Amino acid sequence: MSEERYIAAIEISSSKIIGAVGRAHANGQVDIIAVEQEKCVESVRYGIIQNLEETSTRLARVLERLERKPVVSPRKIRSVFVGLSGRSLRSIPTTVRLNLPEETEINDDILNRLRTDALGVAIDNTLEIVDAVPRKYRVGKLETNTPKGVVGNDITAEYDIIVCRPELKRNIMRVIKDKLNVETMGFVVTALATGHLILTEQEKALGCMLVDMGAETTTVSIYRHKALHYLATLPFGGRHITRDIQSLSLLEERAEEIKTTSACAIAPDNPSTLNFNGIKVADVINLTVARSEEIVANITEQISYAELKEKDLPGGIICIGGGVKLNGMTELISRQLGLPVKIGHLPSYVVIDDLKGPSTEIVQVGSILYAGATLTDEQCLELPRQQEMPVMGEANTPDEQIADRRKSREGRQTNPDSVINKFKRFTSKLFSSPEDDDDSSLLE
Repeated sequence: MSEERYIAAIEISSSKIIGAVGRAHANGQVDIIAVEQEKCVESVRYGIIQNLEETSTRLARVLERLERKPVVSPRKIRSVFVGLSGRSLRSIPTTVRLNLPEETEINDDILNRLRTDALGVAIDNTLEIVDAVPRKYRVGKLETNTPKGVVGNDITAEYDIIVCRPELKRNIMRVIKDKLNVETMGFVVTALATGHLILTEQEKALGCMLVDMGAETTTVSIYRHKALHYLATLPFGGRHITRDIQSLSLLEERAEEIKTTSACAIAPDNPSTLNFNGIKVADVINLTVARSEEIVANITEQISYAELKEKDLPGGIICIGGGVKLNGMTELISRQLGLPVKIGHLPSYVVIDDLKGPSTEIVQVGSILYAGATLTDEQCLELPRQQEMPVMGEANTPDEQIADRRKSREGRQTNPDSVINKFKRFTSKLFSSPEDDDDSSLLE
């Protein structure tokens, strides 16, 4: 990065829309200078936008408040990086192979051909491939995570293909580009971005699990030997606990309040006899414990689906998301898996300047922002252009004003392909050694 740049990111989840503006410095530091959010309860379900109009209205308010902040004004948000997450997002393992004509040194062209083949594998036609993340390579009989420079007659690569339902991206584009006339600079797979940013190289090398427990979904990412090994999204989250409490004849707002203040994921040794306005705390805890155990059981089962054992994850469990804030949730996860659990935080080189953005609440959007800031030279914000005074004091006609705005928009159009191509090497960073780090693509 040659100069200070302004980047914008959006995360659209089942509970809220959150936007952030960051300032990227030449030394790699990113300052999160502005954060805004809007509740988004019914218009987004399991991470997929259901109500385009309601979502666009709420997102427009987020962008407007960001632009009004003194640290951002008078700049305008012209493009954004958008996180991809949701119920349909998961990984599919696949293997691709290239036969080489003779003893050949593996180079970027060969690796790009492998990735292209991986992105072109046949899958269920109800799904769309959004990324291909390499696990490991085999050149001849040599297995390696860093194949570039190795000589051999053939090369085999194991990939995790990241897929989702097509409407996940399509509805985002309908809201951001079609309704708000804001460019999408790139899609960032949120689970990959958070894993890249908050997991240490040691944790990924040893083997670890990243659990992102949101409102309606929980994303589980498992890493082994510095590479992504497995990714799945479960249709469970913190809102399911809230709705269980609602069965006690409560509105959702009141149920959420009780969950925050009185509920627990682990049954206490001495059952409570307290009663608040006819609601027995013991009934709340019974509901909460049952649902929490179900969610954690499904999280635990992902280790088996990944064809691993708990002993294969000595790096432990790293938790993020609002769902893990429930009293006793991290302890329950630790008990069930027999592994150490900790809460994930943004690293020190991502500085939070906006007090509205505590680290534990903006890990996801902060990771999306960081991916966009470090993987492209583009600006997402721009200063409004000075309007030229009309000749002889004559005002521009309405047609001339429309033409000026259209010309301005055309002048700032970006070529998505050119941006995407800059990111195609990023996934190698997820498993390369620190000295060989080379950014590729979290974006599709």
